[in-house]
Amino acid sequence: MDNFYQSLGYLIFGSRLKRLSEYFLSEINAVYKQQDIEFDASWFPAFYLLSQHQPVSIQELSETMMVSHSASSQLVSTLQKKGLVISEKSKDDARKQQIRLTANGEQLLQKLIPIWDAIVQVLQHRIENDPASKALLQVLAAAEEKLAVSPLAQDIVSQLNHNNQK
Repeated sequence: MDNFYQSLGYLIFGSRLKRLSEYFLSEINAVYKQQDIEFDASWFPAFYLLSQHQPVSIQELSETMMVSHSASSQLVSTLQKKGLVISEKSKDDARKQQIRLTANGEQLLQKLIPIWDAIVQVLQHRIENDPASKALLQVLAAAEEKLAVSPLAQDIVSQLNHNNQK
C-alpha cells in the first residue's frame, strides 16, 4: 500500500503527513499509557513551552504553536480541567490571560522529561543513522516555509483559473 501513497506524489502529501503524525502520536500515547502517565501527546507543544517559559499568554501560545487563538484556548481549558495549568489575569493587561503550570503540572513534567529524552534518543538513532532520512527535519522545515508563503488554496485556485484560460 505504501507504493500507492508514494505513486500519488503531491496529490496525497497531506494524507501522508497526517498518517505519519497519527502513527507517531499513537505510539507516543502508548508509551505514556505504559508508564501510567495521564498525558496526551497533542498537549506536548503547550506543555513543553510552559516547561521552558512561564507564564505564557494565550496569544504567545497561539503564535508559538502556530495555531488559532481558539485552539490554544481549548487546549488551555483541557489542561485546566486536568489540574495541570492555571490561568491568571496579566498584571500588565487585565484582558490577557497568563498561563502557568500548577504543582501537579510541575510533578507531571518531572515524569515526562525522561520520556521526552528517550523519544529524542530513539528518533535520532532511527533517523540519523539512515542516510535517506537524515535530512528529514531540514526538509520538513523547508516545506513548511514554502507552504507558508501564501495560502495553498489561493494558489490552487489561481492555477485552476490559469489552466482554464488556456
